[in-house]
Amino acid sequence: MSYKDEEGSISRQEKTLFNEWKKLRPDLVTDGVVNEAEYLKSEIRLLFVLKEVNDPGGGGWDLCELIREGNRWQTWNNITRWVEGIRALPEDLGWSSLETVDQTRRQNALASIAAMNLKKSPGGHTADSAALGEAAGVDRDRLRQQFDLYRPNLVICCGSETSDLFHATMDLGEVEWKRTNRGVWYHEPVRGQIIIAYSHPEARCAGHLLHYGLVDAVREIYSLSGQEGK
Repeated sequence: MSYKDEEGSISRQEKTLFNEWKKLRPDLVTDGVVNEAEYLKSEIRLLFVLKEVNDPGGGGWDLCELIREGNRWQTWNNITRWVEGIRALPEDLGWSSLETVDQTRRQNALASIAAMNLKKSPGGHTADSAALGEAAGVDRDRLRQQFDLYRPNLVICCGSETSDLFHATMDLGEVEWKRTNRGVWYHEPVRGQIIIAYSHPEARCAGHLLHYGLVDAVREIYSLSGQEGK
C-alpha cells in the first residue's frame, strides 16, 4: 500500500515497525516524520539522516516529540535555518532574518520534516564508530523499511561518517556521485530524489557558512535538474 492511499498511513506503518523493533532494542529511540500532514504537503519532502541521539543514561523515548516541543537547539537551530532556506528557494534569505532562532521558530519549521538516526539506541556525546556500524548492520533491514516509508525528495546526510554509514546500509544500487561547483557531494539514486553528503549541524563552523553552504548547493542541484523551488 502506498503511504498516499489514506491519511495517517506513514504514522501507522512507523508504529508497526517500531513496535517490532523494540523487541530487539528495548531502549529504542523512535524517530521519523514529525507531522505527517505537513510532510506530505511539502513541495520538497525533506529527510535528515543522523547517527544517534545523545542520551547515555536512557532511551525509550520519541525524537519526534522532542522536535515538536522545539527542544535541543544545539542540533536543531541550524537544521531550522536549513529548512527555511531550502523552502524559500529561489529566494535568498539574508542572515539577519535567520540568525535568531527560538523555540517557536523551531517548532514551526521542523513540523514538515522527517528525521532518522542510523543507530536507534542512544549514545554519548561522542559517537562510537564501531558501535554505530554494528548497530546499523544488525538493523539494516529495518532501517531500509523505515527509509522506504518516507519517499523523500531531498535527503541530507548530516556528517561524512553518517553519509558513509547510510550508503553502506541502504540498498541504493550503484552510486554515481556528482559535486557542486563549491564542492558539495550529491547523487540522484532515482528520479526526483537527491541525496546530499553534508556537514553535521553541530559542526565547528560559523552558522552562516554552514547555512549557505547547503542552501547554495541545493539551489545549484535543483537548478541543474530544472526543479528549483519544486
